[in-house]
Amino acid sequence: MANYGNEFKYHRQNAKLSQTDLAKLIKTSQQNISRWESNTVEPSISFCVSMADYYGISLDELIGRDTNDK
Repeated sequence: MANYGNEFKYHRQNAKLSQTDLAKLIKTSQQNISRWESNTVEPSISFCVSMADYYGISLDELIGRDTNDK
């Protein structure tokens, strides 16, 4: 997977959310958000879905996957 952490951080900052704010919204810890953004730990698909739903984007957009590069 590409550098999904940078994409997570981009979308969070674009929504003007702190890590703590996002964590509360998707019911996880700020530490998890930090780990995901630093590519230390990969989030579960359910948390990816929660983030994509919150931002109103697809999972591909969330992780920075360009579906035109097939």
